[in-house]
Amino acid sequence: MLPILISMKSQIIRNLSKKLKLGVIAYKLYYAPKSFIQKLAHRSVFDMYADFQGQLQMEKSTYNLTTKFDVTQKDINALNIHFLTGRKFWYQTCFCAYSMSQQTNNILRPVIYDDGSLKKQHQEEIVRIFPNAKIILNSAIEEYIDRYLPQNKFPYLRERRLNYPHIRKITDIHIGSQGWKLVLDSDMLFFRTPHVLMDWLNNPSQPCHMVDVQTAYGYSLDLMTTLANSVIPERVNVGICGLKSEDIDWEKLEYWCKTMIEQQGTSYYQEQALVAMLIAGKSCVIVPAKEYIVMPSCAEVIQPKAVLHHYVADSKSWYFRYGWKHIVQHNCKSLF
Repeated sequence: MLPILISMKSQIIRNLSKKLKLGVIAYKLYYAPKSFIQKLAHRSVFDMYADFQGQLQMEKSTYNLTTKFDVTQKDINALNIHFLTGRKFWYQTCFCAYSMSQQTNNILRPVIYDDGSLKKQHQEEIVRIFPNAKIILNSAIEEYIDRYLPQNKFPYLRERRLNYPHIRKITDIHIGSQGWKLVLDSDMLFFRTPHVLMDWLNNPSQPCHMVDVQTAYGYSLDLMTTLANSVIPERVNVGICGLKSEDIDWEKLEYWCKTMIEQQGTSYYQEQALVAMLIAGKSCVIVPAKEYIVMPSCAEVIQPKAVLHHYVADSKSWYFRYGWKHIVQHNCKSLF
């Protein structure tokens, strides 16, 4: 009897927490300050200041990127690359797309999905650099969400979308749509021709992803395997993520999301876990880990040898201090 009462009490507390949004409150009052303190413990104030200055310089340099696109050029055969972005990341999105365009002769079209914070000045700058860019504003996205992902039928996906923005890379980009889409994280840079990705973009036929430094899903493989009814691939990283929109079963995704949260809570990596479950048992294009590096070392960032860097965790420092400057230098050389 006692275990049943404890279980009931836990469920009541979870339900109350959701109603009061205690997760958001806890993050602001406890986890965010804790994370900041942990960063201070591992890195000096000087290091954090240097990163911040590098970040400011990177954003400022975006306004000096010169377009390589001819506005009169026909872009019927342009290859779309999809980004979720906003006020905090728009300049990183620009650098990612720009660095990719530097490494290919193909015409690329950034398709930008507004997370609700993309200002007009940022939109104008994106279009200046990429005249053929397509920007889908949050107001239009919200209409699609209400139509294809109604609150009464998909309460968990809707709640996650509000409180866990990462999941918008699935919902906002794929909902009510068709065809293969290559979704890229903004915090990446290209240094050599991404032949594997270009081949995929020209002829997509199966999902595509990159390889993480370790398996990071935030949920047990046992639970994920049971839900997906298939063996879960390990070390899936969704910095690069190619999926076919109409292949996504939204009712199944809602059930997975609901069960994962009820059994093991929320996780920062839930989007990555869901993608790993979506592609479980499928043949995939997996970009080589040595060429498409997740969390590159400082030495690699200072002298890039890889095709691409995905700057996660500690490598953010090298991204803001050194990584983006290679793209600016390349841009300057291309002017002469």
